[in-house]
Amino acid sequence: MAVNASIVTRDNEKIAEPSGNIYESIVVIGKRARQIAAQQKEELNSKLAEFASSVDNLEEIFENREQIEISKFYERMPKPSTVAIEEFVDGKVSFRSPEEEEEA
Repeated sequence: MAVNASIVTRDNEKIAEPSGNIYESIVVIGKRARQIAAQQKEELNSKLAEFASSVDNLEEIFENREQIEISKFYERMPKPSTVAIEEFVDGKVSFRSPEEEEEA
């Protein structure tokens, strides 16, 4: 049976530790994952824009190996949520809460 690398048991206490609250940590991770996804989408779109043509010839679409390889590369990349969790647990994500800003 093959094991999916994206399915990993995570320690909730490790995730909650940086913020002190599991729910706040999940919100921060979610926001970071959206940032990563938007960045990856922008990169992919800019690379694929080079292949855009005004004429949509069906044969050209199926024959463009370089375009297919770029798409496959992005499909194989780790999911944005996985990257965001790793960054958060490793302390690579900075965040602040509105309550802290009001006190300062």
